[in-house]
Amino acid sequence: MQLFAVRHLSQFLHGSLRGVLRGLMRAWVLVIPLVVALSVIRLGQLAYFWPTGFQVSTSDVASVVVQGLRFDLKVSAIAGFLLLLVLPWVSGQVQGRIAAGFAFVFVMLSLVNLHYFSFYKTPIDSLVFGLVEDDTVAVLQTIWRDFPVVWTLLLAGTLTLASVGLHRFLLRRLQPDTVLQTRHVAVRLVLAVVFLFALLFAGKGTLREMALQRQHLTVTTSPFLNDMVPNGVIALKYAFDSRGQSQDLQNPLLGLVKMGFQSPLAAAEVLGLPHGDEAQVKAALTAHDALAVGTVKKNLVFFLMESWSAEPFLYHGPKFDVMGRLASTLDKACHFSNFDSAQAGTHPSLEAILFSTPITPLTLGDVGRKPIAWSIPKVMRDAGYQTLFVTSARSGWRDLNRVLAVQGFDEVIDANTLKAQYPTATLGIWGVWDSYVFQYLQKRLAAQAPDKPLFVFVLTSTNHPPYDLPADYQRVPRDMSQWRGETGSDTLMLNLDSYHYATDLLGGFVQDLQHGPLKGNTLVAATGDHNVRSFGLYAEPGRRYLQRQVPFVIWGDALNCGPQQALPASHRDMFSTLLPLAGVDGPYINAGRNLLRQPNRSPLDAPRAMFFTGEARNAQGTWQLGNKDSFFCSAPPISLSPGAPCQFNAQDDLHERARYGLLDWNVRISLKK
Repeated sequence: MQLFAVRHLSQFLHGSLRGVLRGLMRAWVLVIPLVVALSVIRLGQLAYFWPTGFQVSTSDVASVVVQGLRFDLKVSAIAGFLLLLVLPWVSGQVQGRIAAGFAFVFVMLSLVNLHYFSFYKTPIDSLVFGLVEDDTVAVLQTIWRDFPVVWTLLLAGTLTLASVGLHRFLLRRLQPDTVLQTRHVAVRLVLAVVFLFALLFAGKGTLREMALQRQHLTVTTSPFLNDMVPNGVIALKYAFDSRGQSQDLQNPLLGLVKMGFQSPLAAAEVLGLPHGDEAQVKAALTAHDALAVGTVKKNLVFFLMESWSAEPFLYHGPKFDVMGRLASTLDKACHFSNFDSAQAGTHPSLEAILFSTPITPLTLGDVGRKPIAWSIPKVMRDAGYQTLFVTSARSGWRDLNRVLAVQGFDEVIDANTLKAQYPTATLGIWGVWDSYVFQYLQKRLAAQAPDKPLFVFVLTSTNHPPYDLPADYQRVPRDMSQWRGETGSDTLMLNLDSYHYATDLLGGFVQDLQHGPLKGNTLVAATGDHNVRSFGLYAEPGRRYLQRQVPFVIWGDALNCGPQQALPASHRDMFSTLLPLAGVDGPYINAGRNLLRQPNRSPLDAPRAMFFTGEARNAQGTWQLGNKDSFFCSAPPISLSPGAPCQFNAQDDLHERARYGLLDWNVRISLKK
C-alpha cells in the first residue's frame, strides 16, 4: 500500500511538473509574437508621425525603441503569467484561439493608441473613457467620419494573422508540449524554475531595479519621442489607474502625497500661506484682496470656445484671414498670448474652470448632485447675479443639464432650447450652429433688467470634428503659404474654416456690444477649451510651447491690461482675474493669479502655467511635476527672461507641486462622503 501511494505521488508530481513546464513554454511561445507585433506598431507609429525636419540623435531613437520593447515584454509576459492557470491544460486548438484573441486585443489597443495620439497629442489617457461618458453615438459617428476605421480594422486583422502565423511557426519549431518529455526530472525542474523566473522578470521589466512604472516612459528630452514608448495596453492601464485615483475622494491626502507633501500644512508653508491648522489653510485658499469701496458689479459674458487654439492668431493677416471680425477688436482688448488650457478635453477643462479642480471627471456621480461651495456660478449667484449657461451643444452631454442647475446656474440653454426658439435651426451631430447662440445672447442681454447683473457662461461646439458648417457659410480663400505651422492633417483646411466661422461670430458679438448701450457695464472674456489636432504634433522644440496654447482675451471699457500679457499663464488664472474686475467677491478658489496686476515676488504670483494632468511651464520650458528629467526647453519668442539659462528650476517645481496638491486636497477634503 505504501509503495502504491509513493508511486501515485511520483506520477502526480511528474504530471504536474510536465504540465507546469508545458504551460511555461506555451506562455513564452505566446509572448514572443505579442512583443513582435507591438514593436512593429511602435516603429510604424514613429515613421508615420515623424515630423518633417525633426532631428534627434540616433541614441535617443534607440532608447525609445529599447524602452518600448521592455514595456511590450512587460505586458506580454504578464498576459502569459496570468494564462498559466489555463495554458498547461488546454488543447492545441484552444491554445491557438487564445493566441489569436490576445494578439488581436493587443494589436487593436496599440492602433487605437496611435489614432488617439494623432487626436490628443498624447498616448491613451483618462479622456478615453469619454467614449461612454459623452454622447456615445456622436463620438462613434465622429470616429467613423474622421478616422480610417475600415483600414485600421484591416491592418489589425493583418497583424493578428501575422502574429498567429509566427505563433504556429514557433510551436512547430520549439514543440513545447513534447520537446522536454525525455529529459531527466531534475533538468525539467530546473528549466521550469528558469522559465518561471524569466517570465516574472519580464513582467517586472527589469532584473535589478524597481519594476517599470509610469515614470520610466520618460527616456529622452523629447516629449514626442517619449510619447512613442507606451504601447496601447500599458497606456490604457495607466489611464485606468489615473481615473481610479481621481474618483477616490475618501483619501484627502492622495494628491498631496503624490506631489511629495505629507499634509496641506507643509504645502501651504512652501507657498507662504497661513498654515497653523487645516482650517487656516482652507480659509487662505479663498482669501482675496478687498474690493474698492463703491465698486459696481458688471455683467460678465464668458466664452469657452470649442478647439480655439492660439496658433492661428500668429498667422492672421489680409491673405490669411482666420479671425474675421474679431481681429479689429483686439487693439481694445487684453490679449494674453502665452496662455495654456487646463486640460486636453472639453469637459475636463470645463470642470477645471468652474470648480478649480485637477480631479476629473468630478461631477458625473454623486458629487454633481450636491452644490460645490466655491463653484464659479454659485459664487456669482450668491453675489447677486442672474446666472446663465448657454451652449450650442446638447446639455444632456455628461449630465450638464442636471449638474449645472445644481452648481449655481439659474438657467441652462442648449441646442434643444435654441431649436425651439429658432425653428429654422437644424440639429447636427453635436447640436445647432453657433450662430444661434450669438443671436440668443444679443436678445437676452438687451432684455436684461438693469438692476440685476448677468453672468453668462457660453460653450460653443461648431469648431469640432467633423468641422461641418452651415450651407450658407461663405468660405474665405486663404494663401496657405502664410500658414507656418504643420500641414500634415487632411482636415487642416476644414478646421481653419470652422475656426474662422466661430471666431468671426465672436468678433461680431463683441463689436455690437462695444457700440451698444451695455458697453460701459459689460465684460466679455473668451478662451479655448483645448488645442486642436489638425494643427500638428508640435514635436520640434521651437514649437512645443504651442501644444496646449489657447487665446485668453478680455474686452471691457477702459481696461488697464498691465504687464503680464506675454507671460506664461493658464486657465487657472482666469477667474482670479475676471471676478475682481467684475466687482465680485466671494469664496472662489485662488487657483491662480490676477493677470491684470503687477506681479510681485510671492510664489502665488509667479508667472507660470499649470496643466492639470500634472505638468507646469515657466518662461524657459515645460516639465512633469516632480520629475526633473522630464524638463524640456520650449518658450515663445517673447519670454520672461530670454537670456536666462534654460534648465529645470527646482524652486518652481516645488511651488507648483504645492499649488497642485492644495487644489487636489481642497476638493477631496470638502467633497468626501
